[in-house]
Amino acid sequence: MNWLETLRTGVNGVRSHRLRSFLTVLGILIGIAGVIIAVGLGEGASGQVTSEINALGSNVLTITPGSTTSTSGIREALGSASTLTMSDVAALASPVDAPDIKAVAGITSSSEVLTAGSETATTTVQGTTPSWLTVRGRTVAQGRFLDNQDVQDHAASVVLGETTASELFSRGDPVGQTVDVNGVPLTVVGVLTSTGSSTSSSSTTDPDDTAIIPITTGAERIFGGTSRNSVSSIAVQARSSADLSGAYQEADHLLLQLHGITDTANADFTITSQASLIAANTSVDHTLTILLGGIAAISLIVGGIGVMNIMLVSVTERIREIGLRKALGATPRVIRRQFLVEASVLGLVGGLLGVLAGLVGVLWLPGLIGDPISTSPTAAVGALVIALAIGVLFGVYPASRAATLAPIDALRSE
Repeated sequence: MNWLETLRTGVNGVRSHRLRSFLTVLGILIGIAGVIIAVGLGEGASGQVTSEINALGSNVLTITPGSTTSTSGIREALGSASTLTMSDVAALASPVDAPDIKAVAGITSSSEVLTAGSETATTTVQGTTPSWLTVRGRTVAQGRFLDNQDVQDHAASVVLGETTASELFSRGDPVGQTVDVNGVPLTVVGVLTSTGSSTSSSSTTDPDDTAIIPITTGAERIFGGTSRNSVSSIAVQARSSADLSGAYQEADHLLLQLHGITDTANADFTITSQASLIAANTSVDHTLTILLGGIAAISLIVGGIGVMNIMLVSVTERIREIGLRKALGATPRVIRRQFLVEASVLGLVGGLLGVLAGLVGVLWLPGLIGDPISTSPTAAVGALVIALAIGVLFGVYPASRAATLAPIDALRSE
């Protein structure tokens, strides 16, 4: 019996028990689809967070204040102190003291309610300087950005993110319109270009949902507080990604010197880079992907056991057929090959349908759950290979059992 005849016989063997074969294929289908969707979820989440972090700039450092200790002796969260000031911002911007730093922007921020006519929106209001646009790598779609004159004059100017602008001004041009923040009327002078990032159930931040005002205006008229010179964070842009390490060391050394700190363990500030955030995010998503993939792999094992089960039943039901074939000259190798082909057909069909179901899920689920799911060709091809391997591996024992049956005993069986 050649391979073509063996394949035809194997397909006919699968088709002769359609319901049983369908249930076996269904088990493999669910496992394969689960693997593709699990890997897609992990890669989609990782890609979304990475793109949002990269939107802040791959060569950007973020400096945040240290923590404070309350009167009861309880140490509060990082960022609760007011240890960073505009003097620190000016020092970091010095090309002499920090040659690897290209631009620096001091930032004060708070969540505020913006009102424009009958429309309201709660967004993050950031007080900053004109260098913010360069540091964050953003551009202006309409109007202009803040300039040094706005900062010097404590101007009542605001630049809106694309999301905030669309919420407050669904019709018409926002530029030139007035927005109230804490009772302070501000004139919209520009609208930022959208970053292209979107929110989801796993990500509550939208870089386009923001309002940018002069840092002096925020300190004097919006945010208040005891210190008009403090900032909530400092964004530092290195001259290039290669200079990021040098910029980090320069910023760290300069701030320690300015704050009179000799022991780095007592630093009243924290410096983080986008690279560290991406590494942490990648690690978490990798663990999540392995967890989800492991759960899906259990389904594959169950599907493999189903293949073995149906093949063992098939061997039991077809003992007389096997005996007749062997009596007519079929060798154990031919018998073994026939049953392996049947098991492989079940695995291959289940794999193909599973890949198709997984791709449909990748396209359909994001609209349902609100999270991105990436299409991974590697996962699809790998899942198909695994399905075929499952058919072969779990079909070896039943095929070997059929091949070792003695012809006389098989023919005598009822």
